Amino acid sequence: MEKLKILVVDDESRMRKLVKDFLVRSNFEVLEAEDGEKALDVFYSDPTISLIILDVMMPKVDGWTVCKEIRETSQIPIIMLTAKSTENDELQSFDIGADEYISKPFSPEILVARVEALLRRSGANAGEDTLEAGGIKVDKVAHIVTIDGAPIELSFKEFELLSYFMENKGIALSREVILNHVWNYDYFGDARTIDTHVKKLRSKMGEKGETIKTIWGMGYKFEV
Repeated sequence: MEKLKILVVDDESRMRKLVKDFLVRSNFEVLEAEDGEKALDVFYSDPTISLIILDVMMPKVDGWTVCKEIRETSQIPIIMLTAKSTENDELQSFDIGADEYISKPFSPEILVARVEALLRRSGANAGEDTLEAGGIKVDKVAHIVTIDGAPIELSFKEFELLSYFMENKGIALSREVILNHVWNYDYFGDARTIDTHVKKLRSKMGEKGETIKTIWGMGYKFEV
């Protein structure tokens, strides 16, 4: 079986080696870049990259800028690494399209687990390949969402959120349940993380965004 390819971007060579060693042990192929400019060069030159691990603070071009540029053309899963751990930094990372946010120092084993979880979810999920409700159609294999026949562009996490809502149509879902299923790990952080994603998802869905109902003090429910 062909190894999945991960791009690791960090200006610290020791950090790149640490992450690479753990990924290689888990049977991934690893590409490296020492700054944001090189990261973009590598990304554009190799369409087979499956996921990017991206440091925020780097010379030439920072991680946020790299993430924004990649999101203009690709929904490849992106994990942001940062020595900064403020709430605003975390929300900014999600706002520009990152799928995960991990503060340094971190456990390499946890990083690999999150890489594997993201890659599982970026592929074809088990179960129904297509979800439909109220003019909204989600093709989980092709990773395409259409509303009344017109395609809309969603980030990876927005796609997963919408899929999870539709799979649980009519069921009240707490923020904790949503985070544990969509992010696939226990999340210890501010609930505004999911609120930020839901807000952007609703905006992209236009009038159909009203199908995602807010349950005050609890979470959300998808209802046609």
